[in-house]
Amino acid sequence: MTTNNRQAIPDLHIPPSNNTVQVSIINTTSTIRGAKTADFFGPPIRGHDWLAAPAFSFLIQHQSNKDGTRNLLFDLGIRKDWWNLSPALLSHIKPEGWVLDVKKSVHEILKETSFDISTIEAIIWSHHHFDHAGDMSTFGPNTALVVGPDFTKHLLPGYPASQNSFLLESDYSGRELVELDFNQSRKWKASQIGQVPAIDYFGDGSFYLLDTPGHAIGHICGLARVTAGGSDGDEDSFILMAGDAFHHAGEIRPSSLMPLPREAAPFEALLPGKPQMGPFYAAAGSTLCCSSGNGQGAARWHYDADEAVRTIGKLQEFDAQENILVVAAHDESLLNVVEFFPATAHGFVKQGWVKKARWRFLWDFVGAVACDEGEVMKLNVGGLEGERGTGVLREEPNIHNEYIIDSE
Repeated sequence: MTTNNRQAIPDLHIPPSNNTVQVSIINTTSTIRGAKTADFFGPPIRGHDWLAAPAFSFLIQHQSNKDGTRNLLFDLGIRKDWWNLSPALLSHIKPEGWVLDVKKSVHEILKETSFDISTIEAIIWSHHHFDHAGDMSTFGPNTALVVGPDFTKHLLPGYPASQNSFLLESDYSGRELVELDFNQSRKWKASQIGQVPAIDYFGDGSFYLLDTPGHAIGHICGLARVTAGGSDGDEDSFILMAGDAFHHAGEIRPSSLMPLPREAAPFEALLPGKPQMGPFYAAAGSTLCCSSGNGQGAARWHYDADEAVRTIGKLQEFDAQENILVVAAHDESLLNVVEFFPATAHGFVKQGWVKKARWRFLWDFVGAVACDEGEVMKLNVGGLEGERGTGVLREEPNIHNEYIIDSE
């Protein structure tokens, strides 16, 4: 499916507001290497068998005349002393053969810039998995922990109160634990953005939490308004903090709203199903995932794989917007496109990050694209240039923001 078949992009009906937050994307220095792609999504694509995943966090800063500055963190990556995770969790991940590497904690990254850690009002977990939960004990008791629906019912108590828990009691004990309720809330204004239930965290339209179930119990996303129409000639622009709603951009793209560019026709053969209306991948173990042997992976790493696919379908409406930067926690294709903390991300529209990043994930599939014997396929996707089969990629500015795939 090419751009000629693109459906009209729906209005998300985000409530208008002149209020914004300042957002910095934090590269937590956490990486997981050696994870099998088949454990997270499928069907398999030749040559794309392993993940080398970074982990992103977000600093959200809100200012108002009434409350002054209020600071949040969304996700924390992996705790630096990961060997102190709960014994049950360590025994669960050890057989995977993953290589965990954490150079600095988010606490240390912030402290290096003299940021006052004590001003962090709350830390929001997209979900409870160890590569997002970080080390809450490095933050003081005045910092609350905000979690998604059903967290308390299904996940507490933590270790050591429960020997089989993947959580640590030290993550939440001695601090306020706030569980979101998207159906009713005395504290927050509930609404809907696109097809997704939402909570207006600050009550002024600057930052929303979205109910995005599937991958894990209580999985949530964040939607931050970083520019407002009329300010310095900017239009409204937003950053979607997607957590693990998807683990690879090939799970959300292409779509009927964001089809492959015409120049990417060689990759169409890798799309599952006909008509080719959906993305390359679906969550492992889901009905849409036709990869054999993925059920075990789903049982370990997706709480409800079919629900995860439905959530991605809703988020495709966000992904198709030119004024929304979608940042999944482990999206390696964003490296060398976005600027990380201490820089802010509010200028992403003018800097063209959405266009530069959108199809860079296709480089993961270059080895699977067929070409005639002796033929060299030259590609330029999102500013990366190279030739199939040479193993050589070089970073080049893509002046026209075009995606060029040709062969000779």
